[in-house]
Amino acid sequence: MRVVSLHRYPIKSMQGQSLPTATVRAFGIDGDRSHALMDVESGVVLTARLDPPLLFARGAIDDDGTATVTLADGTVTVDHGELSAWIGRPVELVASQARPSTYEIRIDPEDETSDIVAWQGPGGSFHDSTRTQISIVATGDIERWDVRRFRPNVVVEGESVDHLVGHRVRLAGVEVDVTKTIDRCVMITRPQPDGIDRDLEVLRTVRRERDMQLGVGAMVLLGGSVAIGDCLEVIDA
Repeated sequence: MRVVSLHRYPIKSMQGQSLPTATVRAFGIDGDRSHALMDVESGVVLTARLDPPLLFARGAIDDDGTATVTLADGTVTVDHGELSAWIGRPVELVASQARPSTYEIRIDPEDETSDIVAWQGPGGSFHDSTRTQISIVATGDIERWDVRRFRPNVVVEGESVDHLVGHRVRLAGVEVDVTKTIDRCVMITRPQPDGIDRDLEVLRTVRRERDMQLGVGAMVLLGGSVAIGDCLEVIDA
């Protein structure tokens, strides 16, 4: 299986950056989900599950770790006042810290009025799961859908990556422990720029055919670099 694309998402739930080469450190790809918008009053981290406009902004991060937001109208900002006016309530752009972050989601992904539940994510980054620092999907997993719906870090050619769960995997100079399949939510139905429309059938298909699982999550064992064209290989068999 060869790597066909690499991605990072510097600001959670915003559009990300495609990379020819990625550096992997202790918490995942360098700069991936390193920042987020946080609700000032509740301390909850914003995601496109409850704030879909986030997907129409783009996050970027410089070599020195400075994050910026480009809004849909082209405005580039880190100003809390501008970001709050855009979202419609007080928010601030924050960097990840050692303590866990709080996220929220609706119980029924097809009912925008259903009850909201909260959970704790990991410290060190704004990933959703304490068992995922790098996400991997295969071209066969996503089939006809736009890869941006699933926000993976690594895309490899092949039918599926499900068989990697429970194995130690090498990606060039990087080694990871593939811990789980990734449970999907309403995020994959959300509209995004450049012609990605709202589509509940994506979620319904993943539920019907894949029991709501698509792609795998992995924890970093050995940091290093990986590039497009590198091989993914299981090394514990």
